[in-house]
This record gives sequence, C-alpha cells and structure tokens, in this order.
Amino acid sequence: MSSVLYDLPGPRGRRRNAVIGVLATLAIAGLIAFVIYRFWKTGQFEARRWEQFKFKAVQMEIVNGIVATLQAAGIAAVLALLFGAVFASGRLSDRALLRAPSTWVVELFRAIPLLILIFFGYYVPLQYGWSIDKMWALVIGLTLYNGSVLAEIFRAGINAVAKGQSEAAYAIGMRKNQVMRLILLPQAFRAMLPAIVSQLVVLLKDTALGFIITYPELLTAGKTIGGRLAFGLPYVPAYLVIGAIYIAMCGALSAFAWWLQRRLTRVPKATVAAKPVPLQDVTRQV
Repeated sequence: MSSVLYDLPGPRGRRRNAVIGVLATLAIAGLIAFVIYRFWKTGQFEARRWEQFKFKAVQMEIVNGIVATLQAAGIAAVLALLFGAVFASGRLSDRALLRAPSTWVVELFRAIPLLILIFFGYYVPLQYGWSIDKMWALVIGLTLYNGSVLAEIFRAGINAVAKGQSEAAYAIGMRKNQVMRLILLPQAFRAMLPAIVSQLVVLLKDTALGFIITYPELLTAGKTIGGRLAFGLPYVPAYLVIGAIYIAMCGALSAFAWWLQRRLTRVPKATVAAKPVPLQDVTRQV
C-alpha cells in the first residue's frame, strides 16, 4: 500500500528504520549521559552548589521572577493578539487605504529582530528624558514582533477557509463583517489554534530577553542566584532549575491549548433519542 507522497516500506525498509531508530536513541542517550558525567566531574552536583535553594529568600527570588515573567507575558500576549487581529483585518480589507499601511507595518516589525525592538522601547524614550518602566519596554517589543507574526497567522487562517463558504454567505445577503464574524472566523480559529499557541509559547520564552534591560524576570533571578561566590558560583544548577521552570510553564500552556482544541472540535451528542415505532402502527398507516 502506498500514498501519493510516501511509499510504505517493505520488510527490509522496516528493519532499516528500526535499526536507525535504535541507533538514534542510543546516540541521544549517550549524549545526555556524557553531559551528566561532565556535570558530575566538574562538581556541579555538589551539595554546596544546591544548598541555597532550600532557603526561603532564594525561593522567593524565583517566585518573584516567575510572577514578573508571567506578568510581562500575559500583558504582551493580550496586546499582541489585539495587534494581530487589527492588522490582519487591515490586510484583508478591500480598501487599499487600509490594506497598504497594514501590510507595511506587519512586514516592518516582522523584519526587525526582537532584541532591537526591546532596545528601542527602553533606550529611545530615555534619550528624550522620558521615564519608561522596564516591563513596558519589554512588553512593547514583544507586542510589536509577536503581534506582526500573529497578524500573518490570522490572515493565512482566514484565507485557508474554502471560498465557497463566503460565497454562500454573500448569496443569502450577509454583509462582509457578518461573513467574517459568523462564518470565516469560527472555522479559521480551529485551524489557527496550534500556530497561535506556538507563537504564544515563543512569546513566553522571549520574556527572557528582558534580562538585557535588567527587567527582574526569571532569567535575571537565575543569574543572581548563580553568581553567589559563597555557594561556588552555581550557574549550572541555577540555570537547570530555571530551564525546568520554563519547560513546565510552556508545557502547561501547550496542555491547555490541547484541551481547548479538543473541546472546540468535539462533536455534540444528540440529547433526545428517536423513539422506536411499533410495527403494528406502521402497518396501520400503510
């Protein structure tokens, strides 16, 4: 059996794929074991390097870093979604007066590296004597970059809906905003959800760039914890803990998105079952 794009392997091909899979697994396991060995060899697992994590003050540093990270990520996510929705609507407009500026803005901020946007958000106001909070400088950069990417995701998702859907809606007299709100968006949202969540995960991880402007997010807390000479400069233990926390937060966001997608695509069950008709009643009607 074969498909258009892929021929199913035969017995020799399956054996070859199995051997490649085993070798790849062994190579990855060997690499992980080597990294752990090097950590152990250089004393990264010494009790002294991990001792400070049992102190409440250090735990509160990590908690405060998590709160600062989630605060910046939450505000930037909401603003980026609004930015993306507005400029995606502009790019889909029939009027060139709206479509051209929206296209220019989206392409501009997609092309500028996020770090430069954060620098502009923080240092440019300072050049004119304006005081700006570090969190808002980070949020501005995250909003402009990720909002531009989300605008393209929204536009592509709406354009991916079959044209027959909108043509049928126009045929029954619906206006364009009704077609967009009632017909296209509900269908496109299900298709766009994985890409939207993926970009929000990127946004959450990009909050670590706030370290450059000394915003007290999670990575900044990890650098502070790892730079203490009394505990042997435990940078590796600190960054292992911080990395595990980032993985947990991104995993929780992905799990929520998976649950939401399953809920949105669930087919509703019929609440009232059809009652069986006795055979004698059918024969009477005939």
